This record gives sequence, structure tokens and C-alpha cells, in this order.
Amino acid sequence: MTDIHKTIVVTGVGVVSPYGIGLDCLQAGLLSGKCCLAPTKDVYPGFEGTTAQVRALAADDDRSRYSRTDLLAIMAAQDAIANSGCDSSAFRESGIVMANTVGGLTGIDTGIAKDPAAWYRRSGGLLRGASYPFAHVADAVGDRLGVRGPRCAISVACASGAMAIALAANMLLDGAAPIILAGGSDPLCAFTLSGFNSLRALDPNPCSPFDQNRNGLNLGEGSAVLVLETLAGAISRNASVMAVLRGWAMTNDAFHPTAPQKQGVGLADCIKLSMEMAAVRGDDIGYVNAHGTGTPLNDIAEANAYEAAFRGRKNPIPVSSTKSYFGHCLGAAGALEAAITIMAIRSGTLLPTLRLSDPIESPGVDWLRGEVKRQPLPLAMSVSSGFGGSNTVLIFGSAR
Repeated sequence: MTDIHKTIVVTGVGVVSPYGIGLDCLQAGLLSGKCCLAPTKDVYPGFEGTTAQVRALAADDDRSRYSRTDLLAIMAAQDAIANSGCDSSAFRESGIVMANTVGGLTGIDTGIAKDPAAWYRRSGGLLRGASYPFAHVADAVGDRLGVRGPRCAISVACASGAMAIALAANMLLDGAAPIILAGGSDPLCAFTLSGFNSLRALDPNPCSPFDQNRNGLNLGEGSAVLVLETLAGAISRNASVMAVLRGWAMTNDAFHPTAPQKQGVGLADCIKLSMEMAAVRGDDIGYVNAHGTGTPLNDIAEANAYEAAFRGRKNPIPVSSTKSYFGHCLGAAGALEAAITIMAIRSGTLLPTLRLSDPIESPGVDWLRGEVKRQPLPLAMSVSSGFGGSNTVLIFGSAR
């Protein structure tokens, strides 16, 4: 924090969520306690479950060129630039690090199986095919917004959105670009829904993260993009600082393609490494926005990780899962939860986990439930994990 050239700050946050467009809209929805999870039947034939959908996606002249994943990312990036208080020309040489898990696969429907040639002969069929790779999302944002700096794509399952932010911070320290737009975007997709359904990981009802009777996750959709730069850069362009990215870390369990290591060893190491980088102790962290999917395996592994990482703390660490409000947004989840963590710091609010009536027994954890808690929050942590054992932890601090 003493070197303004090595201090990474957030100067803009853009959000597209089931609550609508913008961080203020997200904050209002969360503080109201509104749950966006609802019965769903229209994602693919035969599916009946619970999801959270974005209804605010505007009509676009380039839908043949851009997938739903692209459009969610573009809207969040536009929102981030707009609330950064700077003209878009300031971002011309910026970099882009965008995460997702499905790319343009949302554009494929069952009609392709009957006659693939005819399917691609439709208007825009070949252009849509070009959007399938997950790397296309970063390109779509750059092309649409006229951003000419380096572009990177991240796809490490559910830790992707958070890892995009961590890697962007590293790029800034390396001098790769003066500003980086970093985040994640993922839509509801028949491919992913059917996959989680076949794994029997979905709760047919709104999920209950960290509850003894949890029964699985719900999928949601959305996007979030952070404007990241050094404090020196922010000062030079007179930008308003929303939060400081005090520390970050990435680890991998190297344990199993889908299941987390039960004791949460890799995640605990990631939490400790992030605190070492931020030069803070467990007692300094005021709140953890957890990964908290609601699956039996994830939640117990995560609880064990908190017990290990925060051992010796004077009081139990306050933890909640905001996936209980709008589901698991996969490649966008870590970025959305980073935005929520920044919101929590700026507003001094600790959000409860919805539907948490019988929490996992964990003496070192204060499972937040019931009413919103209001208190000063100088430091907060956002935790993300994913298939393949990927973990990313971000620590944000108050701009003050």
C-alpha cells in the first residue's frame, strides 16, 4: 500500500444480474432480501427446475454475431466504463481479461441435430458459429468498445470470474496495460444445465447453502466487470477509487476432476496466501463472501477450509453465500461476488445466507442468517472454487 505504482485499485464496477443492470440495482435487490430463484421450464425440453434469469438483456442488432455470453459481457463492460467517470477514450489501450465456461454454445438448439447444413445456412449461422470459442467473449468486448490492448480468456470452471481479476492484477503489476477490464460472463445454457442435472447436483427448489439439509445448487446467469488499474494511474487521471484489491491468490487441489478435497486443504492454503500477500491476519477480515454452492461436498469442504485458515482468530469469521439469492453463475460467479464484496465494504453491510435454518456445525464460523448486519467493514474476502480443484481468493479493502 506504500507504493502507488504497485497498489491495485478498482475504479469502476459493471454488473448485469437477475436484479437488472448496475451495481446499485444489485445492491437494492440484495438488501431487500429478494430471491431471484424461480421455477423454470423453458431452458430445454423436459427440464423442470429452479434458476435465476436475466430479463434486462436489450435487443441488439448484432445478435447473429454475438452470443448471449458476449452480450452479457459487453453490457457489464459498458456499465463499468460508464460508472468509472471517465470517457471511453481513456480505455483505448486497456487490456481485457474475461472469463466464461460456455462461450457461444447457448446459440445451439436441437434443430442442428436434424440438419446441420440447413441450420448454419440460416441468417447469421456462420457468424454465430464463430462465437463458440470461449475466447470470443474477450474479443467481442474489445471489438464492441474499441479497446485495443491485450485480450485474455479464462475458463477454469466456477473459479473463472475471480481468477480473471487476479490475473488482471498480475498483468497490471507487469505493466501489460495501464487499465484492465476484468470479470466474467455466463448465461443459462441447456448444455450446462443438463450436465449438472445428470450429475444430480441441482436442487429442484431454491438452494440452501451451508444448511445441514442442503440438497444441491441452482444455476443463474449474469456478468460483472471491474475496472482495475494502479493507484498511480488512477491518481494521474483523477479517477475515483471504489476499493483497493489488497491481496489475491490462486491454488489447485490436484485432487479430483469434480469433487473438492474434503478437508479443504487447497482452499485453506489459498486463503492464507491471499492474507500473506495483503499483509493482514485472520482477525483483520470482517466478512467472507463464500463460494457456498449448496452441494453436500462443496459446503463441508469449504467450512473445513475456513476452520483451518482462520484458526486462532479471536471471534468466528462472518461468512455468507449470495448464491442463495440468484444461484450459481459459473464463469461469472467469482466476478459477481467480487462486485458484491466491494458493495458490502462501501455500504458497511453483511448479507445473510437465505434459507439457512440449520447451519453446518463449525465453531470457527459465524454463519450469517436472518437480518442484514450493518457495521464498518475495512476488509472483506471473496472466495471461489471450481471443478478441477481451482481456487481463487480476493481480498478487497476500503478506498478510505
